[in-house]
Amino acid sequence: MIEWWNSLSVMMRVLWAITLSASLIFVIQSVMTFLGADGGSDFDINSDTDIPDGGLGDLPDDGSAPIDGNAVHGTGMGLLTFRNFVNFFLGFGWSAILLKNSIQSTSLLMIVSIIVGVALVFAVMMLFRWLSSMQQAGNIDVFKAAPGCEGKVYLRIPAAREGSGKVQITINNSVREYEALTDGDALPTGSSIRVVEVLSADTLLVEPLESLII
Repeated sequence: MIEWWNSLSVMMRVLWAITLSASLIFVIQSVMTFLGADGGSDFDINSDTDIPDGGLGDLPDDGSAPIDGNAVHGTGMGLLTFRNFVNFFLGFGWSAILLKNSIQSTSLLMIVSIIVGVALVFAVMMLFRWLSSMQQAGNIDVFKAAPGCEGKVYLRIPAAREGSGKVQITINNSVREYEALTDGDALPTGSSIRVVEVLSADTLLVEPLESLII
């Protein structure tokens, strides 16, 4: 291995270093994505492509139903993201290494490798866009479906909207978890609740179910 490394030119050492680093990061990102731990790992450099968390449910301009912020956040669809830089160097590096013996001109080799890197970036972006559209298509419209639903407190909810807790409610035979506030007394874990109002795409206003009993 040492002899092979020492036999490489400076350019090839740089290419191998970039390619192996990008490949390692790509594998780690892929594993985290499949494990569901990659929701906030992208660092968008172009801040204009970011959508603030929790703000989507409040600002529909055309009268349509508010968008669920959890469905679009962290999809990696912004152009200048850490993930896309990794994908570019992955495509660029492996192309340069594999085509080195086929393309004698260094300039042409770099151009082809850059094109492959950019193509890989856009291919992955389109894949994420498709996956995001599939996810949104299967999402429940919480603003229409949640009011009146019943469930239980998962994490204690402070009194009089002094803080938020978490609840689990059943919507269309599916159990879902949301942040929750209440106007009344504090609701301990395990309390039965009913949804009074949807405050945002991921926050509900709830009341104790016992208060409905006359």
